Amino acid sequence: MSQSQEPHRPPPSPTSLVLGIRVQTELFLHATFPPGFLWGTGSSAFQTEGAWDQEGKGPSIWDNFTRSRAGSAGPTADTASASYQRWKEDVAALKLLGVHYYSFSLSWPRLFPDGDAPGTPNPAGVAHYSRLIDHLRREGIEPVVTLYHWDLPLALQEQYGGWLNDTLVDVFDRYAAFCFRTYGERVRYWVTIHNPYLVAWHGYRTGLHAPGETESPAAAFAVAHNLIKAHAKAWHTYDRWFRARQRGRVSIALGTHWMEPLRGQASQANVDRCQESLEAVLGWFAEPIHGTGTYPASLRQSRSGLLPELTDAEKQQIRGTADFFALSFGPNNLRLGRILSRFGQQVSLDLRRLLNWIRLEYDDPAVFVAENGWFSDAAVGTEDTVAIYLMKKFINQVLQAIIHDGVRVIGYTAWSLVDGFEWNYGYGVRRGLFYVDFGEPSRSRLPKTSAFFYKQVISNHGFPDGDKSLEVRGQFPCGFHWGVSDSTLQVHFSPFSPQFTDPKLYRWNLTGDGALRPVPGVQLETRAAQCTDFLAIQKHVRLLEAAGVDHYRFALNWTLILPRGDLSVINTEALRYYRCMAQELQKRSIKSMVTLYYPTHHAPLLGLPASVHSGGGWLNRSTVEAFREYAELCFRELGPWVPFWITVNEPNRLSQAYDGSDPYLAAHHLILAHVAAWRLYDREFRRQQGALVSFSLHADWAEAANPFVESHRVAAERFLLFELACFLDPLLGAWRAAAEEGGDYPEEVREHLQERRRQGLSRRSLPRFTKDEKREARGALDFVAVNHFTTRLVSQRRSNSTPQRGPDHDCQLLSDPTWPSSPLGQSLVPWGLRRVLRWLRKRYGDPAVIVTATGVDDRALRDDRLRQFYLRSYLQEALKAHQMDGVNIKGFYLWNLQDRHHAQFGLFTSSQFQSGAKASVASYREIIANRGFPAEGRGRQCQAADAQEGCVLCGKVLENRALVFFGTCLLLTFTIGISFHCSYRVNQSHCMK
Repeated sequence: MSQSQEPHRPPPSPTSLVLGIRVQTELFLHATFPPGFLWGTGSSAFQTEGAWDQEGKGPSIWDNFTRSRAGSAGPTADTASASYQRWKEDVAALKLLGVHYYSFSLSWPRLFPDGDAPGTPNPAGVAHYSRLIDHLRREGIEPVVTLYHWDLPLALQEQYGGWLNDTLVDVFDRYAAFCFRTYGERVRYWVTIHNPYLVAWHGYRTGLHAPGETESPAAAFAVAHNLIKAHAKAWHTYDRWFRARQRGRVSIALGTHWMEPLRGQASQANVDRCQESLEAVLGWFAEPIHGTGTYPASLRQSRSGLLPELTDAEKQQIRGTADFFALSFGPNNLRLGRILSRFGQQVSLDLRRLLNWIRLEYDDPAVFVAENGWFSDAAVGTEDTVAIYLMKKFINQVLQAIIHDGVRVIGYTAWSLVDGFEWNYGYGVRRGLFYVDFGEPSRSRLPKTSAFFYKQVISNHGFPDGDKSLEVRGQFPCGFHWGVSDSTLQVHFSPFSPQFTDPKLYRWNLTGDGALRPVPGVQLETRAAQCTDFLAIQKHVRLLEAAGVDHYRFALNWTLILPRGDLSVINTEALRYYRCMAQELQKRSIKSMVTLYYPTHHAPLLGLPASVHSGGGWLNRSTVEAFREYAELCFRELGPWVPFWITVNEPNRLSQAYDGSDPYLAAHHLILAHVAAWRLYDREFRRQQGALVSFSLHADWAEAANPFVESHRVAAERFLLFELACFLDPLLGAWRAAAEEGGDYPEEVREHLQERRRQGLSRRSLPRFTKDEKREARGALDFVAVNHFTTRLVSQRRSNSTPQRGPDHDCQLLSDPTWPSSPLGQSLVPWGLRRVLRWLRKRYGDPAVIVTATGVDDRALRDDRLRQFYLRSYLQEALKAHQMDGVNIKGFYLWNLQDRHHAQFGLFTSSQFQSGAKASVASYREIIANRGFPAEGRGRQCQAADAQEGCVLCGKVLENRALVFFGTCLLLTFTIGISFHCSYRVNQSHCMK
């Protein structure tokens, strides 16, 4: 087909382009905003001023609406936050924040009680705003003034029918001209109307907002038409009469939601629906003003006959009447967006994508975020932790849009300054940075923790790099474990070759049917099955070789080896299989780290033999002895091929399975079981086998959810004490106290549990170690092994007077929406690994630490970019811990080798996908080959050092080779002499006979 014959394809919509953008990264961006970026906060007159009928103010449609809707008992804004009287306290609050500007609205009925500017203005109202503007400027705060934030004078509603009547276009223009003339010399930024969409749709269609009309859709479109014309006329008035002298800028704040397809449903049809949804809300007002001068085509098509036509003169009058794009993105529009969503769509709090959409749709305008924020429940006081993280998310999305996508955002307005009357929600929610007690007559302002967070962001001009995003260069030490970690190794006794194990001789195809038939009476010699017969082992080891690792961690199946839980029945075939695995690994220079007990963490047996579980499991002291017997068997049968042992995987998580009974007793017995196994190995096997023994703890980092609240910091530390120190202190804690009798549980934990018992919240307590147990436990750990996957935000859980089920640490675990997460919801927080390692070093001196499991689920079948990022970033943090913090880190084991079924944690796909290597395999191999991240040309190889370290005897021989040669010659001479002497005596004896 020739070029002229190609069918016409419409250009992709901005929604399609935004959703299709390969985002450089959706990770939290540590960077600062461009120079000149403006920080501010805002409020509206009706929501905060109060004084609804004082000093000459007239009633507004919202004053009337709140009374008619709720009656005398309903909430009103009569007093609200009392900002009309307490405006100086508002300015002091602004100073505390350090903002560049304050966005506030003028109360139209306070300036003109009857609504029309040709009338006499209210002197008290005019003077009030003049004082406020002057005071702001003296404090170095720029006023950003909104002319109309929904509080239309009631007189205009009653006289003209409100915005349904186009007479209000001229009335608004006269009001705007008065404000420009009165305040314009001191105001550089003007917003004509705030969020006209909600005025038109909620005010005149749904009736949720004042004036509460429930007219036809045509009425809402007529209102919007008049609002657009009113804005355009006011803009031209400023442009013609005031701009040259006042040099200000004028816009209209447009509100919207962001809509995108549901995960996995991004069909073109769904993308087109999302585009239409945005055009029906934001495009309804933005397209005439910032775009073509007319309404969006999709809106004209879907609302044909309802949407007013714009004449050519109106288009020319309206188009381009904004000096910047003012955007409102908050809960009022987003809640409405949920109503607008259709099948396959969802409302998203993705400000970054919305900013990209505006850039693409309206030719890269300068964007001023005129309102952004979320709400808290009315019961939330000054500790508004969730609000901090939503604000952090929004602001970082703005930063990403600027840095990654090139959106020209010029300012950000955190909404709002103080708690106020939240429209149709009354006082049921809060949005302020400053807390206002509406039951207190003084309406004093108290800064919330979100205010301190915003102050910090402003002071830092964003989120400076710090060492969280710093990439270091260097190598891990020689002998570092580069490993892969797995759970219980699946034992496959078959298929293996029967060639040398079947004594029969067969004939093939004797009767033409292709069958093998044994020859009667013939028995051949056989040999015992060999490790090479286990095909599954060979495949497994080949994958490990392909990964380039030198260590492999796998677990034994206690139940399989000892079906009855004791030594009465031993599955020797299972032991032989595990032995073959260790031997095959050793042949290929891959060292084994073997876990004796890998709990399943779920009912019914928790990975225990049935008889052990039925006897009480880890609540019964006898399980300690059963485990010791099992460990002794494994040490004896497998020990010569195993250089590293893990007794129990994550005992700190297993003990929680006993939460309904006594998790501390279970934990106590788990510790004693580990100590018994460690002491057994130390006394009976270490000298011959030389392995190191530890247990692996689940070690997620805990970060104070709200860094401005002391109780959260204390809760985070207490969480670590319960999770880690309760298991490590009895073994390693003695170095801190220099106690001869050994370690014990942390005293802080014991005191916390005692306090809970005193309050009647718990009946639990920590068991006591005997003196002998303390002595045995002291030092019973050759290295600290941790499994680390994520970081948790921790806050103090609110207590009540009734006993509680669940953990006694009184910690509530939260999530940070700014952290990227995997499909399973695992937050990716690389710096959390470094903080765990640093915490271990600080508390326990300088122990050797091995990260025995870490990884991320990535649903990509081959190109697993999330895992590649995880590998690099988490190893970067491990290297920082080694180089910058002095942590004695000895190894890093990635979880895990191969997917079982669908794509998840594996470096290799499942066998149903041909066990293919994912892209992360090459990434891991490269890091291993470089031993980390060396500077170019400065990588140091370890072959010579490793050889010397791996064979101390060889080194001694080389050092004393002359002496060894002389000794060998002497030994040979002596041996020959003895042989000759014996031979002579034998011959002499024969002769005498």
